[in-house]
Amino acid sequence: MPERLGPRFDLAFTLNGTPVGMATTTATTLADLLRERRDGRGTKLACERAVCGACTVLIDDVPRASCSVFAFEVADSDVRTVEGLGTGGEPSAVQAAFADNSAFQCGFCTAGMILLTEALLARDPDPDDAMIRDWISSNICRCTGYALILEAVREAARRKREAGE
Repeated sequence: MPERLGPRFDLAFTLNGTPVGMATTTATTLADLLRERRDGRGTKLACERAVCGACTVLIDDVPRASCSVFAFEVADSDVRTVEGLGTGGEPSAVQAAFADNSAFQCGFCTAGMILLTEALLARDPDPDDAMIRDWISSNICRCTGYALILEAVREAARRKREAGE
């Protein structure tokens, strides 16, 4: 990469349960690394200012806007994207609840909403509507009006509780 992008360094982290090692630059954001080098198309870039939530990923189980995280910040961390959810080709309970409740229209914000929901339900398996609204407020959806998203989060919480997750 051109020198203007900063010095190169070796980066090691875990991505969706798989150890990853690669060379990158100090100026590379996590969002760019995921999209351009790891084919992580679920991580969307929109505002690139950590405002819209479309690029949300989980870093050590904490939701973060990957557009505002430099790749070097995830060294030795566990990064999870929407591509890493579910098992054996089956969607996670949250992904299934979003699909079953049509909690998206254009789908651009959906991956971020799903990851926020995964993190929320890991912390509170039975959140009330105020808690759900608080958690998803960091992700802007311009299409649905949020009613279907709230239903999907409630449904995902119910499914996870019933499955003992």
